[in-house]
Amino acid sequence: MTVAFRPRPSVVRRDSGLYAYERALARRGLTPIAGVDEAGRGACAGPLVVAAVVLRRQIDGLGDSKLLTPAVREHLYERIMRASHVGVVIIPPGEIDAKGLHKCNVSGMRRAVARLPCDPEYILTDGFPVPGLPAPSLAVWKGDQVAACVAAASIVAKVTRDRLMVALDERYPQYGFAEHKGYVTPGHRLALSAHGPCPDHRYSFVTVAREMGENEMGAGVA
Repeated sequence: MTVAFRPRPSVVRRDSGLYAYERALARRGLTPIAGVDEAGRGACAGPLVVAAVVLRRQIDGLGDSKLLTPAVREHLYERIMRASHVGVVIIPPGEIDAKGLHKCNVSGMRRAVARLPCDPEYILTDGFPVPGLPAPSLAVWKGDQVAACVAAASIVAKVTRDRLMVALDERYPQYGFAEHKGYVTPGHRLALSAHGPCPDHRYSFVTVAREMGENEMGAGVA
């Protein structure tokens, strides 16, 4: 059963620096500490990628992966992989369609932690609580902006997913996956209208389902 640890505001302030949560937990003997985050939750194509990271030493420059340039993310990714324990789970679109996005996200976080080569004493998750984790945990609002291990997990998840989407672009160049990474953009909508969805789209997402319906209606009329 997950036990929530709630540091007092006087112990952990959100403006106390990116390592404040880790320092507060370490003072209580709760180490190692894992951070967990995902990438691709809002996309309508491609996988959901979940990463868990235990930092073995401090890494300067960490932050919310969405706020970093691709070059900085790649540089930090290499540093994180050398200086951390990492677990990564890749959830394909078919599984998201079959089970639902949030259920896949929650189970992906548990699976990513299970793939760590060490047993964390405490786990910080980004955004929402995750039941069934193997250690006490805390859901941190915008955790990738205030907790170093969560920021590291966001970078690992984002870089892993971006690389997968670039590879997917080589298979389906008509959609522009390398540019928008499967998120809904005007160009992506136009490509869906012109070509319909590919096997790596999420058919349960409204943008894709709408285009499928319109394409089927057009085919019926023709």
